[in-house]
Amino acid sequence: MSLSRSAAFGLIAILMTSTSALAQTAPLGRVDPLRLSEATRVLASDEFEGRAPVTRGEDRTIEWLTQQFQALGLEPGGPDGSWVQVAQVSRTSQDGPAAISVTANGQTTALQRATDVIVSSDRPVDHISLKDAPLVFVGYGVDAPERGWDDYKGVDLTGKIMLVLVNDPDFGAPQGHPVAGQFGGQAMTFYGRWTYKFQVAAAHGAAGVLVIHDTAGAGYPWSTLQNSSTAPKFDIVRVDPDKERVAAQGWIQGAIAEKLFQDAGLDFAALKAQARTPEFRPVALDGVTMSIDFGQKADRVQTSNILARLPGATHPDETVMFGAHWDAYGRATPKNGDDIYNGAVDNATGVAAVLELARLFAEGPRPERSTVFVSWAAEETGLLGAEYYAANPVWPLETTVANINMDSLLPGTEIDPNIVVIGAGKNDLDDRLAVFAGREGRRLIPDPAPQAGAFYRSDHFPLARKGVPALFAAAGFTGHNAASRDYVANRYHQPTDEWTPEWKTDAAAADVQLLYEVGSALANSRDWPAWKPGDEFEAARNASAAARKP
Repeated sequence: MSLSRSAAFGLIAILMTSTSALAQTAPLGRVDPLRLSEATRVLASDEFEGRAPVTRGEDRTIEWLTQQFQALGLEPGGPDGSWVQVAQVSRTSQDGPAAISVTANGQTTALQRATDVIVSSDRPVDHISLKDAPLVFVGYGVDAPERGWDDYKGVDLTGKIMLVLVNDPDFGAPQGHPVAGQFGGQAMTFYGRWTYKFQVAAAHGAAGVLVIHDTAGAGYPWSTLQNSSTAPKFDIVRVDPDKERVAAQGWIQGAIAEKLFQDAGLDFAALKAQARTPEFRPVALDGVTMSIDFGQKADRVQTSNILARLPGATHPDETVMFGAHWDAYGRATPKNGDDIYNGAVDNATGVAAVLELARLFAEGPRPERSTVFVSWAAEETGLLGAEYYAANPVWPLETTVANINMDSLLPGTEIDPNIVVIGAGKNDLDDRLAVFAGREGRRLIPDPAPQAGAFYRSDHFPLARKGVPALFAAAGFTGHNAASRDYVANRYHQPTDEWTPEWKTDAAAADVQLLYEVGSALANSRDWPAWKPGDEFEAARNASAAARKP
């Protein structure tokens, strides 16, 4: 998007001012709290308008970050010597009402969109229509060979709508139950995420999929889904969207689903219990069909990942990656007269940390391996920048050693002795972090809210699915301090997520310093981090390891 002349002059002034402000104040080799704060201030300022993708805020973000990377002496890290990787994004949005009905025992009943059922489509078409599609209950919709679990059992789902349970088969299982601990227990795995269930339904040829909602399993009430149901949906542009995405996907109220089972003469509670066993097989809801018909607007937009690189001295074909998403929510619903969602903590702080890490590597001895510093696009709309990169990697994923992710660093001076690791125990990167943390008298703790599935909701995840080991440490968000509670309650995804002159980033600097130590050790070794045995991403990494052998 091109800038107007006045906007361009204003941007130049911002760049000149902010560049001079990023002077070094910390000793060489140390993360500078003042630089962290200043970069956050610039990115979270009103001039960047909340950094929404496909807006003037994106243009300003690209301009400013590119200038910062250039000033540090880094090379462009995008394709064909560019600073950016343009991500092609498909956008769909509701266009008119939806007609949804269920026919059982010769009786047709209308269902209300958003009230009873939430439906949308990621296929880039203007009309979706499923007529009298049979319904099939597919348990938790999990296909996890490494855990000996297959809810599909080869059943043909062509032209059918799947009904699946939310979360993992062992979520909420009582102690001593045979399934207990077979997945993540209270900690949601990728198999429990609704995004996984949508994707695997397409892989098995289904026409549609509806996740049966319950508040405990989903982690949020129906109203949360309902409130966001009219927002546009985004996906990366796919080569064959009909193969990779079902025609209709969404959620169904638990009570509505239970009535469908009853109409088919089935005991929903008994089937839920069966679904917690690896022997479960899909069950057809005989005599019950569903029709779905709705229009939508479909178009394409583009947004950009921003990449900078320092080639390695001896092994430039191997990459250690550091990333954080640059986007926030732009201008949206005003709150107390403020319509700019500045995204200071989430995630100007993460981008500021990427800049600091780039500075430390640029000023120090050139590491053996290459280092790549990425500011991801469109995280808040579904990790789309990282999804696009994972599907179209600039630097081969099989030779990407690790991906260190930074998503939200709280301001403050008090260094928390506890460092939360999102996805603790999934790979050995947190073991490496623990060594450096221990030298500072700090320790790692697991995610205090594992049921939220945070590991699957940030930018490291699309690359993790392809096998790249990820480290996502979120010091400060332990749930036990006043700052984190205040932020989550009053500032998260609000216009009040703003930088203020009172900001101190000493604690954040200490956290980023540890990530630098981990990354530096990786960049100067011949070691390859690995997923723990049995992890859902182990097979993908093993395949890439085989691919990189001479």
